[in-house]
This record gives sequence, structure tokens and C-alpha cells, in this order.
Amino acid sequence: MKATDYRKVMVERFWDYQKQHFPVWEDYFERGKGSDGRPPVFLKETADLNVLMEHGVSDSRRKTLLNEIPRNDRHRWFRSMSSSQALAQSLFGNLKLYDRLDLLSDLTDEFGEPIFGKVIPKSDSFKLEYAVDYLGEPRRTSLDALIDGNYRVAIECKLTEQEVGQCSRPKLKKNDPNYEQYCNGTYSIQKDRKSRCSLSEIGVKYWNYIPRVFEWRDDINLDPCPVCRNYQLVRNVLSICVTGDNQVSLDKGHVVLLYDERNPSFNPGGAGCQAYEQTRDALNEPRLLRRCSWQQITCRIRSVGSLSWLMRALEEKYGI
Repeated sequence: MKATDYRKVMVERFWDYQKQHFPVWEDYFERGKGSDGRPPVFLKETADLNVLMEHGVSDSRRKTLLNEIPRNDRHRWFRSMSSSQALAQSLFGNLKLYDRLDLLSDLTDEFGEPIFGKVIPKSDSFKLEYAVDYLGEPRRTSLDALIDGNYRVAIECKLTEQEVGQCSRPKLKKNDPNYEQYCNGTYSIQKDRKSRCSLSEIGVKYWNYIPRVFEWRDDINLDPCPVCRNYQLVRNVLSICVTGDNQVSLDKGHVVLLYDERNPSFNPGGAGCQAYEQTRDALNEPRLLRRCSWQQITCRIRSVGSLSWLMRALEEKYGI
């Protein structure tokens, strides 16, 4: 399946879900189904409905689930049915709410390594949209999910995305207010800057730590910049390895990339898969980055017969 075909299938599934559960679309969505391939997008006032909840759930449980990601922390496209953030809140938020995060502890990756290490995920240590404030970023890195504690696991969630998240500086246009930070995609001194990275020039600390975590050197030109296409994964790894006191540790946590195994971008040869492999291969300790599919998680939950209502809802809405 091509990436475009995969997205068409998913969008069609979302519209079928809309038709079944919200037949009067005007009450819930910005617009009805069109021919432009856009997924359903909830209205601002109905956005909470993009999070799956048990039928008849109490008001207190509903509030607890929705508060896992405050409205101010919702992504720009949270209201879209294709939002990976809404999926993460639906799955992990309910596992936390019903105290079943322990079901994740037996999952293993392609190398037989426990996806979550020796950590047994628990409700009191699991957070969604956890902001990191020690990398010097104007806009702080927010981890999609985090298992906190002496050993930490960050989770980067993807669904229909075609990549893991690239650096935005090469995409800046001349009319952008921060165009002075434009980068041509290489790690080299450009224009009148003193730093090889335009983000370093404004105080972002990525390259203070990258040579201690990755095999990439910071004292030579690199073409292309190794962070350019792997940006989001690199930020996640640094968020786990760097501590608030500017120390670096390679044994106190790792990152998990969570993806849809039907998405061609995260299968061999796809942009997401290539970014994952390139990032992992460059790590001084490869186990700092692991991957898992949504399907592995739902298969595990179904195997023990837990939260059957959630499994039905995930199958119906997302096909996982």
C-alpha cells in the first residue's frame, strides 16, 4: 500500500465512524464529507468527543480522563479524527484511568528487548504531554507520554503522519518573522552566524549534548545535518538523557516510537522507518530508542480480555 492509499483508507474509516455515531454532522463537525480527502474535524465545543470514553462513564471519571491533556496542551490538529494525540489520550488515558497500564510491561521489540524496559507502568507515574524545560528551547519539547521515575520512558506517538517530525528551519520562508533562523539543511555556519546550527545561535542546547549521546561530531560541517529529518526523535532522546542539572546519562531511560504498522511510512523504506533506523544506528547506546506498534498494544490487551469496550471502540474508529 502506498502512503496516499493508506491515508485514503483511514479517512474513509473516519467518515464511516462519523456517519454511524454522529449522523447529524452539523452538530459536531466543522463540515461534512467532501471530495478533498480531509478527515472529519470536530467543532471546538465538541472536541472532547474525539477521546474515546466508556458508555455511561461517570462525570468524575470523564473529567479525570479529559484532564490528562488540558485543553491548552492540545495539538493544533487535535480535533481531527486522524490526531495521534487524541488516540494516545483514548488508549493511555483509559489504561491509566482504569489502572491497567501494567498490561504494557510484557511487550517486546524486534530484538526481544522489553519495550518499556524493567519498568512496570503505573498510573501515578504515567503522564501525557509532559513538557521539558532544560533544553533551552523557545518552545519547549512536549513528550507525547512519559513514564516518570528513576528510570524514565518517553513515548512518541504517530498514526497517519508521514514522517517522525523534521526540523522546521529549512522550511522557513522569507516572509516568516523568524526567517533569520533559516537553515539550508546542513550543519554549517551560514550567513553571519557563529554557530553551525541556527538553533544553537538562539540558545537551544541540542548540540551541547548530541556528541555525548550520538556519534555525530559538533566540530565539523555535516551535509546533510543529521538532525534535520530526525529532529523529533533526537529531541525525545535528549529529553530523556539530559537531566535538569545539565548532566547526561545513557542508562536512566529510553524512548519508544509508537506507530501504526499499516502506515507505509513506518514500514521498511518509508520516511518514518528510515528516520528511526538512522537515529538508532547513530546512538552510542542503541537501546535508547525502541519501537512498538499500536497493534502490539491492543493485541496484548485483548489477550487478557481487559477493557473490552475500549478494544471495540479502537477497532471501530481506528481499525487497530
